[in-house]
Amino acid sequence: MEENKRKNTIELFDSTLRDGAQSEGITFSVQDKLAITEALDRFGVTYIEAGNPGSNPKDAEFFERAKGLKLRRAALVAFGSTRRKNSTAAEDANVRSLLDAGTEVVAIFGKSWDLHVTEILHTTLDENLAMIRDTVGYLVSRGKRVIYDAEHFFDGYNANPDYALATVRAAAESGAETIVLCDTNGGTCPLRAAETVKRAIEAVAPVRIGIHPHDDTGMAVAVAVTAVQAGARHVQGTFIGYGERCGNANLGTIAANLQLHGGYDCVPESSLKNLVATAKEIAEISNIKLSSFMPYVGASAFTHKAGMHADGVLKNSRSFEHVDPAAVGNARKFVMSEVAGRTAIAEKLKRYFPEIGKDDPALGKIAARIKELEHEGYTFESAEDSLALEMSRILGTYRQYFEVVSYETLTGNPSLDPKLSAKAIVKVRVEDKTQLLVAEGDGPVHALDLALRKCLEVFFPALSSINLIDFKVRVLDSRDTTGSKVRVLISSTDGYDVWTTVGVSTDLIEASFKALTDSVEVYLMTADGRLHANRKKQKQ
Repeated sequence: MEENKRKNTIELFDSTLRDGAQSEGITFSVQDKLAITEALDRFGVTYIEAGNPGSNPKDAEFFERAKGLKLRRAALVAFGSTRRKNSTAAEDANVRSLLDAGTEVVAIFGKSWDLHVTEILHTTLDENLAMIRDTVGYLVSRGKRVIYDAEHFFDGYNANPDYALATVRAAAESGAETIVLCDTNGGTCPLRAAETVKRAIEAVAPVRIGIHPHDDTGMAVAVAVTAVQAGARHVQGTFIGYGERCGNANLGTIAANLQLHGGYDCVPESSLKNLVATAKEIAEISNIKLSSFMPYVGASAFTHKAGMHADGVLKNSRSFEHVDPAAVGNARKFVMSEVAGRTAIAEKLKRYFPEIGKDDPALGKIAARIKELEHEGYTFESAEDSLALEMSRILGTYRQYFEVVSYETLTGNPSLDPKLSAKAIVKVRVEDKTQLLVAEGDGPVHALDLALRKCLEVFFPALSSINLIDFKVRVLDSRDTTGSKVRVLISSTDGYDVWTTVGVSTDLIEASFKALTDSVEVYLMTADGRLHANRKKQKQ
């Protein structure tokens, strides 16, 4: 029983702080690295590769400060290379920095491809083997647990299998506890990887074999999974797939695939439920937007748009979902579109109008109106609050709080103040009273936003808390050039809730003003109890 459990246990080795830091657009401070280390430890990875202490002062500082961390599950790993040619490990400065880092575990990379030995290192094949043996053996003799990364192993194996296998034997015979086969250029297909992994296992048994794929062909996750199926029991990657060029294997995706679909033990079940939260935390620290379409953790990973899919998943989730979203900390979502069916619309209505049942005759009218609006260019996937207004009109719960009598914008250059380059004039009517106001802004939309809210604040003082926080414009058909329709999405906040509305027109200003007026109406209807929506919260 214990033996079977050991065979099904997979070590997760995260390299976000080292390989991930090599991704274009990412720069970690020491504090960032400490925060990501704690997040990865909470999730339950086995190892956290934190950088090369001999390469730069930042990594050296990290390892010094990391000595004060109280990690519960993960072991910190210092990373470095085999000693320089024609020297000894004991006198190599990089090797000494690994000892100074103070980690129990170190990861060492060495050359497996004869091309790299002769043309990059400019040394002999025998000297490269000596470099591997000397470095691994020296670190083991100093009490370190050594993970050996066989760089370019798959390319090396394809070119000269006997030599590639000789390099990993050298590391295993010198005391490395794990031999990791690296697909450094990311060009290995899964089936080829599986065959090569089996040969390596035969060559170094009983030493553990690991896999380190890159995603240059989009197959890194598949390579990792097939390598595990072939016998690898250690997987290296970065938590959200960050890395050089096209990135590393996405370790979060791999963990979920292996645990939920493969029956392997990677992290505790309770930890897997924090997959989404951990991915979001690391993305935020990295200042990189998490892709909506990322498996398991993306906002669209369990989103259903087609009517047949929504109907099926509500009857039996297995019909259109490969796992329960809750297993990874995600949630099911339905979006409204012209392909949405009555079941999906009914489910969406619950958020805004919980009293409406799935057999309500108004569902047919709402579906027809959605199709009509989307034909005009509207989209409600990211602007459900505008959709809620349309629903309220059909359901008879809509209230018109104000009427826009007129609006006008003026722009001109040069301006005395470049931040106030436009003026807007807005006139509104509330019951039998009218209000006209002129506002200056940084562009016509900003000026309109200010003028509209200032006008209405006379009647609805709470509107003073609203701010526009995002503004997106998309041209719907560029073939019509300057006469094309545009779609404008506007996100607003009162400092607590965030809501998004949409406007469409061939006139950019008109489309923007439609989205702005919707934004105000959504706020007023929500405050009045006419809309019941659990929106995302804005950080204070």
